[in-house]
Amino acid sequence: MTVIVLTNCPVGLRGFLTRWLLEISAGVFIGNPSARIRDVLWDEVQQYAGQGRALLAHTTNNEQGFTFRTHDHSWHPIDHEGLTLIRRPNAVAAPRKGDDGPKPGWSKASKRRRFGKA
Repeated sequence: MTVIVLTNCPVGLRGFLTRWLLEISAGVFIGNPSARIRDVLWDEVQQYAGQGRALLAHTTNNEQGFTFRTHDHSWHPIDHEGLTLIRRPNAVAAPRKGDDGPKPGWSKASKRRRFGKA
């Protein structure tokens, strides 16, 4: 079984993939091509994806029973002791407004209420 998911890719690429795979939802293709055809399709996807992202997942003979590949995706597969895991980028949270201390002009009572007696 092979699954290809396209995001923000050209319509021509979607049309090309419908020759070999079934499009079950917008940008989601499934099928059971041979390994050689699957690799050729993935090469075409990488070449013609443009500014879009792509994900390929297919069955294989390993511990998990499947593997996947990504193209121009912020989440990347990594190997961890024989298992393929997804590494997500570390999101840096912006400080919330008002948490960096009291602003000038606040009354002493409102400063104590919000930030404690310190």
